[in-house]
Amino acid sequence: MIETIALKTRSGLTFTADVAGPADGPLVLLLHGFPESRHSWRAALPALAKAGYRAIAPDQRGYSPGARPDPRNLANYAFDKLIADAIDIADASGASGKRFHLVGHDWGGQVSWGVAGRHPDRLASLTILSRPHPSSFRRALLKEDGDQKHRSRHHRKFLEPETGPMLLEENARRLRRNLAAQGVPEAAIEEHLGVLGNSDALEAALAWYRANKGLAAEIGTIKVPTLYIWGDADATVGPEAAHGTREFVGAAYGMEVLPGVGHFVMDQAPAEAADLLLKHLGRHPV
Repeated sequence: MIETIALKTRSGLTFTADVAGPADGPLVLLLHGFPESRHSWRAALPALAKAGYRAIAPDQRGYSPGARPDPRNLANYAFDKLIADAIDIADASGASGKRFHLVGHDWGGQVSWGVAGRHPDRLASLTILSRPHPSSFRRALLKEDGDQKHRSRHHRKFLEPETGPMLLEENARRLRRNLAAQGVPEAAIEEHLGVLGNSDALEAALAWYRANKGLAAEIGTIKVPTLYIWGDADATVGPEAAHGTREFVGAAYGMEVLPGVGHFVMDQAPAEAADLLLKHLGRHPV
């Protein structure tokens, strides 16, 4: 059974979160990407709970109404603050000072790489969906063939002030179309727009891009057991960035390539992704 709670952290921010599993189970924190929400993990939470884990999927900074500092001040959405949120949420969820499992997709994956790089002692395992290690991503982005630069061209559009209103025009027609084109089911799109389909939330979500241009944070070699899941039909992450991730993990590492699956892995292959996640967690207990 999934319960939705208001989770207050020591920073004073209150995050809306979906929770499942026993309160004393090992914590699994799941961080969503853009333009989605905590509902990305609707298939993973019951599977994790059944296996005895305490699974928590928050709407992140700006997505949660109670954790939405003014997006006009981009300092409120700096990468360090996003990383700190993950630690604060884990601590508020009963893992204060303890190790936990961290899972992230897309922007949630970027934040998860940052947490693993700066707080490796807090993590029992790391699982990333779609988002390559930032160093691998940056290297691919600078390649002369321009493949990754072309795939990431939407990032530049997100920096423009008119993008938010444009994405919400005509009942968020463009957001709906883009998600549907990448295999996100209609019911899931409605759930995400229930969180993100208003100007306050969307401008805060876009502030992540505007405050962290390039997405190429300085993160060293990861020293946490890592599983990286990538769909070979991902329109936004190319094979060079994906396969290059291995070079930047200095602990146990596994990469799973899902044939025919695009960027939104949990929407297109939820059962397979959840099964891979559970096997990884089982290999690296808290």
